[in-house]
Amino acid sequence: MIAILPVAAGHPHYSRVSIALHWLMLVLLAAVYACIELREYYPRGTGIREGLKTWHFMLGLSAFGLVWARLLARWRIPLLAREPGWTRWPAAAGHLALYGLMIFMPILGWAALSADGKDTPFFGLSLPALVAPNKALAGQVEGLHVTLGVAGYWLIGLHAAAALLHHYGLKDGTLRRMIPFVR
Repeated sequence: MIAILPVAAGHPHYSRVSIALHWLMLVLLAAVYACIELREYYPRGTGIREGLKTWHFMLGLSAFGLVWARLLARWRIPLLAREPGWTRWPAAAGHLALYGLMIFMPILGWAALSADGKDTPFFGLSLPALVAPNKALAGQVEGLHVTLGVAGYWLIGLHAAAALLHHYGLKDGTLRRMIPFVR
């Protein structure tokens, strides 16, 4: 393997599957957020704006599928030993919040489209409605989806900050174990 950063002795790596799924999810979530943010730069009703929204929906639902693969991998391939001492509960809470976000955001988006009476596109398919059309419900669910989306920025930022704290502050090798090609 190519070593990018030295890894402290006694710090085993995450599995290749866990590392790949982690970084794939990051790329996918970055694309989901980029699509919904970039659409604002285009006038309503334009093809590019509608295309960005469609990609937002499809990539968000792809993240929903990938999160289940990640959970299966966590179940089948145990992670490293639990976090030591004071970092245990913040790590557990942060990961629980991130997994909750990755599970519930796509469901809320799908439900908002359904309640608004719109099709839910997924790479050439139109997914069945989760709820009956109901404009009031659509507004409420979309509002919750947007609010949790903003919370997602904070959660992702805190996750990145925690990785940097582990690397530069605690110097415990956590970040290095999650970087691909570092052995």
